[in-house]
Amino acid sequence: MSGATVWLTGLPSAGKTTIARALAGRLSDEGHRVEVLDGDEIREFLSAGLGFSREDRDTNVQRIGFVARLLAAHGVTVLVPVIAPYTHSREAVRKRHQEHGTGYVEVHVATPVDVCSVRDVKGLYARQAAGELSGLTGVDDPYEAPLDPDLRVEAHEQSVEESAAAVYGLLAGRGLL
Repeated sequence: MSGATVWLTGLPSAGKTTIARALAGRLSDEGHRVEVLDGDEIREFLSAGLGFSREDRDTNVQRIGFVARLLAAHGVTVLVPVIAPYTHSREAVRKRHQEHGTGYVEVHVATPVDVCSVRDVKGLYARQAAGELSGLTGVDDPYEAPLDPDLRVEAHEQSVEESAAAVYGLLAGRGLL
């Protein structure tokens, strides 16, 4: 069984983790080995101590990418719902996968910031608006949206199931299932 990394990038509260978990359920039900490397969990364990400077964000992304590639190389479909705001960081992860012949696709969960701020799953947008938080990606810190992702999901215009199905279709179409 082949493995691959599915990198879901987008703004906070875009729907990355929700889509990843829905897809993970489907893949697991079909007998695929699957792991979700949730950005919040990674920050708590693998990247504890890192802040949100550009350098720390890059280090976090590279750590996640390293673990994802290792798992994918061992036949796991790895779903990575992380913001990963910088193009160069995401491209470095893609390149490392390519150098090792490991499957990799980038999915941009392209939910607009105004929709994300209404969803505000973790209360980040409200805290930023109240002046309690700075450096919020897409608001007062940059987010470099992928110019040419393997798939762009308009999660605000379709259901979670439709979004997960689109990612599934991408994997199937690339022979990564």
